[in-house]
Amino acid sequence: MKTESSEPLGHPSRRDFLRIGAATAIGVGMTQLHAEPAADDAQASHAVTMMNVPFEKAAPRIGIIGTGGRGTNLLENLLGADAKVLALCDIVREKAEHAQSLVVKAGQASPELYTSGEHNFEALVARDDLDLVIIATPWDWHVEMAVAAMKHGKHAAVEVPTATTIEDCWKLVDTSEETRRHCMILENCCYGANETTVLRMAHAGLFGDLLYGEGAYVHDLRDELFSNKGEGLWRRDFHTRFNGNLYPTHGLGPVANYMGINRGDRFDYIVSMSTPQRGLDEYRKAHCSDTDPRWAERYITGDLNTSLIKTAKGLNITLKHDTSNPHPYDRLNVIGGTKGVFVDYPPRIYFDGQAGDEAWGSLDQWKQYQHPLWAKEGEIAKKLGGHGGMDYIMLYRLLQCMREGLCPDMDVYDAAAWSAPGPLSVASVANGSAPQKFPDFTRGRWKERPASQIAL
Repeated sequence: MKTESSEPLGHPSRRDFLRIGAATAIGVGMTQLHAEPAADDAQASHAVTMMNVPFEKAAPRIGIIGTGGRGTNLLENLLGADAKVLALCDIVREKAEHAQSLVVKAGQASPELYTSGEHNFEALVARDDLDLVIIATPWDWHVEMAVAAMKHGKHAAVEVPTATTIEDCWKLVDTSEETRRHCMILENCCYGANETTVLRMAHAGLFGDLLYGEGAYVHDLRDELFSNKGEGLWRRDFHTRFNGNLYPTHGLGPVANYMGINRGDRFDYIVSMSTPQRGLDEYRKAHCSDTDPRWAERYITGDLNTSLIKTAKGLNITLKHDTSNPHPYDRLNVIGGTKGVFVDYPPRIYFDGQAGDEAWGSLDQWKQYQHPLWAKEGEIAKKLGGHGGMDYIMLYRLLQCMREGLCPDMDVYDAAAWSAPGPLSVASVANGSAPQKFPDFTRGRWKERPASQIAL
């Protein structure tokens, strides 16, 4: 297991995504990227969906794999929501011990530590006293850990992106269906105050018939990427391996919820293009000495990747990614329809016929659509922090669903669909922006259920 404190990734043959990236770079056929299970595959054809499957009602007993910066932040918010944490895993014992001290400080028994190498997480997931395993590790480990947790009878909640290949997306779906355990994407941006308010407004029909949306992850990470700790130890490596959208879900998840993706609509195909790569080269030139080993790295991820997604119902989504250039933080967060449009960063809204001619209005004028989760838990969420409180709301809601025996807000089909633009954008860029079809991870069942539970 690798955590945010791990060494750089150095085994390009370990993950199928790498083979796919190499294949697309030389123009090999793309069927493996979006192939769905074969028609004669008995397992696939007889799969029992995990859609609308509630948790067994219980107070979840939790294990966490990865106690670096992100894992510790999640732990603090879990403790704020009175979650019971029994086990912690990290390859750096000092980080696990720090997390352990936080649990004890919160008044709980000292959780057991698993710090004996990369695969010690296997012992954690094999415990018989855990209900939920939270995974906050580098991306290449997400699927292996989630699959292991589900096969040992635990639900898995995975940091983003949950998977980096289409094959691994299917692996999560198949394992969830086989084991009858949920695999949920920890997409905190779906629980932001603005996102949940706008979701309820869209569900109420205020924007009319929805037509288009925009999402992005535009975040200047140059300092973090070149850091000698945390994500700097592994995340920069992805910029040497793939040219596409490396991190699609923060911007895409909320828009997918607005549009009812996997709930009456689904992603159909994507086209993608990247600008030249310049930002990381320029940063290295300005901050690394001539003898720095990072001069041996060759960055290939285009600084700005722009993708267009078409849904089955014809809606359009613009998706962007840029972590290599100076720019204020921006997730775009746009939803537009026949009656109006919302645009974030800064938040502003416009409805047909509103006062002020063509001037933008304020989202504050629509406080009656504030989400009940924020109305009830917003103050403690803000005090705990975690991206403005959205981390706490996300985890509070996950615990609520498990404690009350509800269905999860986002399930394995969302985890797969929202992660798929990563490898599909790489394939499109490598093939002259050729369209790439999304698999139907729901196996046709996206037509059968209503809007996201968060909207309801």
